[in-house]
Amino acid sequence: MRVLIWFRNDLRLHDHAPLHQAVRSNADVIPCYCFDPRQFGQTPFGFPKTGPFRAQFLLESVADLRQSLRGKQSDLILRQGHPETVLPELAQALKVETVYFNREVTAEEIEVENRLRSALADLGIECLRFWSSTLFHPEQLPFPIRELPEVFTQFRKQVEKSAKPKAPFPTPQSLSTLPDIAPGELPQLEDWGLSSPEPDARAMIQFSGGETAALARLQDYIWEQDRLKRYKETRNGMLQPNDSTKFSPWLALGCVSPRYIHQQVKTYEQDRVKNNSTYWLIFELIWRDYFRFICAKHGKRVFRVSGLQGLALPWQDNRETFEKWQTGQTGFPLIDANMRELAATGFMSNRGRQNVASFLTKNLGLNWQMGAEWFESCLIDYDVCSNWGNWNYAAGVGNDARGFRFFNIVKQAKDYDPQGDYVRHWLPELKDVPGGQVQTPWQLTALEQEMFGLTIGKDYPEPMVDLWQSAKVNEQIYNRVVNY
Repeated sequence: MRVLIWFRNDLRLHDHAPLHQAVRSNADVIPCYCFDPRQFGQTPFGFPKTGPFRAQFLLESVADLRQSLRGKQSDLILRQGHPETVLPELAQALKVETVYFNREVTAEEIEVENRLRSALADLGIECLRFWSSTLFHPEQLPFPIRELPEVFTQFRKQVEKSAKPKAPFPTPQSLSTLPDIAPGELPQLEDWGLSSPEPDARAMIQFSGGETAALARLQDYIWEQDRLKRYKETRNGMLQPNDSTKFSPWLALGCVSPRYIHQQVKTYEQDRVKNNSTYWLIFELIWRDYFRFICAKHGKRVFRVSGLQGLALPWQDNRETFEKWQTGQTGFPLIDANMRELAATGFMSNRGRQNVASFLTKNLGLNWQMGAEWFESCLIDYDVCSNWGNWNYAAGVGNDARGFRFFNIVKQAKDYDPQGDYVRHWLPELKDVPGGQVQTPWQLTALEQEMFGLTIGKDYPEPMVDLWQSAKVNEQIYNRVVNY
């Protein structure tokens, strides 16, 4: 039996349900990846849907998968085009009986799946869908997805009480050789109108795509650096590479499976220490599951401007204001440093994301979809469910949102970057402002500005809004809509 395995956001050999099933069935496995040009178009607000950092990370991950398959005497067939057209043609040419792939849960991906299944059915080719993206399989949940709790804590408690993650599937020892077919070339960024991103010397960690790099990062963070035991205490740090796990880029493309991470945590708990930090990493994986299941439950609602709550808020669409946020020119160092890090590296800490999202929606009152699309374009760890679910939450339109909840940017800066090391790292114009003063440069006297070689309004912008006044105005707008 010949099985075509369509790789999507599951670019690994370990814990891969379609691959495991095919090998167990003694099938001849034909691995394939299809670059869909729709993923390299533009978002509704006109950003590149997949920007250069994200595209580079994808290419590295696909190249690594190909190398791993070649090490198993196989290869990865690479094609460009619409999968619903390319894959049936490929399957027919290779006399494939069945196509295996892992399911996705959001609208664009489901539409491609449905078209593919229809095209394969017309050719008499069977199609089997699997689930390999979450810590818990949907069949393990104590409720059907349509009855998923709308509050995360309820979901977490019920799942933790009733289910245990299964062990990951092993990596196949060997695979069948491919039939006689041109494997195809790896595309170049230029093929999609993108330029290679320039490495920034300020980046504290260099991300490289692929399962090999993913497993190396786990080995380094958990076992060699022994950082897991302090994860909960350090995870909000924004500067140092081992403040947090940094597993998310590889999770997003499926270069590592959440069940494999869970297995590593459990082994660590047995061999070294079990504490709040080891639990907290599993807690974060459950959050990731929740966003995926919420998207499976609610479909397109997560992408609508009214969000999962259906709130018709009068968001603004001011491009000039948005560009100041986008380019890190807001006058608030914590916001600007994070936005410049994103632009320079394709990555930003979770603490940074919460702050910049709060500022965009609760202080600037701008359409949260613009922020979500900019993150989609830039982030190497872009995960459609986590990104759009988190932006729903930040904008106050998500299912688990707690009313008008906004971040006090100045307090956040003092709490999580008290000496200003992170801010100075990314804002060279503020490099000579000492200590915590760097977080509120608008408070510097004329004499202090002269001492530090800085003129506010010229070398670094004045704050574009009053934090408290802007939040108060937007809270009144929010409450009028909610209480209407």
